[in-house]
Amino acid sequence: MPNSIAKIVHLSHRYARDWAIWDISFDITEKGVMGLLGANGAGKSTTMNILCGVINQTEGNVFIDGVDMRKNPVEAKRLIGFLPQKAPLHLELTVDEYLTHCAYMRSVPKGEIYKAVEEAKEKCGIGHFSKRLLVNLSGGYQQRVGIAQAIIHRPKLVVLDEPTNGLDPNQILEVRKLIGEIARERSVILSTHILSEVQATCHDIVMMAHGRVVFADTLQAFNNYITPNSLVMHMLAAPDRDVLMALPFVQQVEQLDGQRWRLFFNDDKGITERLIQMSVENGWQLVEIYLEKSSLDGVFAQLSKKQS
Repeated sequence: MPNSIAKIVHLSHRYARDWAIWDISFDITEKGVMGLLGANGAGKSTTMNILCGVINQTEGNVFIDGVDMRKNPVEAKRLIGFLPQKAPLHLELTVDEYLTHCAYMRSVPKGEIYKAVEEAKEKCGIGHFSKRLLVNLSGGYQQRVGIAQAIIHRPKLVVLDEPTNGLDPNQILEVRKLIGEIARERSVILSTHILSEVQATCHDIVMMAHGRVVFADTLQAFNNYITPNSLVMHMLAAPDRDVLMALPFVQQVEQLDGQRWRLFFNDDKGITERLIQMSVENGWQLVEIYLEKSSLDGVFAQLSKKQS
């Protein structure tokens, strides 16, 4: 079993009368990437802010490498690098000026600041923009600078809140690669509402819904736990929609184009084999069929049903 770098124990927090999170517990292991997955409003950002000491929890405890965040916040925060949803950039500064400022703020010894800045720039691939004003960088490179400030003091835990939010597809791939490289040396936890994000980046998953943890395990266990609920069929001689809807295991039918159909089903036992056989018997000329993983809403529904 890998060691834990952080422990969240029976954590709850209330804003006024409403509980944002309730009785949350999970561990973050040394090295690798953990994904905190949930729809908007699930309690992810509240959990992240408590984990980083930005706000104090109503109940429960947070330990960073054994240090109690509530009792020893300064010592615990030294071990954490944090990138909130909106990167805390000073756009009027150059990359070097900003990262030097962050190193001072993070109590990097004066004689080590230059080296720390250079290491962070190299790790994040922004060395060629050292003298560039932050305001003149693209969104993707601004996000890289935001990640650089989170690792400038060589923390044991890096916390990234929606790190690919607002980026284009190429920038998302670049940031995912960067996160993977950082996770080789330290622990990373990232929050997202995008199911494919954790499946592409993370080794472990904690899923939240309505302020509670509904799943906490490895990515492999997650993929095994969640069953497909739809498939796509490409047929050169597709039948009418009514024919597909009349199949006893089909709940809904969606036409994607003239020859491709999505079927939602309630019983996955041998469904692919049955449809292939039907295509042969009825001359549908099936050329492709594949199962699809559930949407995020579908995953929540499945988890809730299995836990009830």
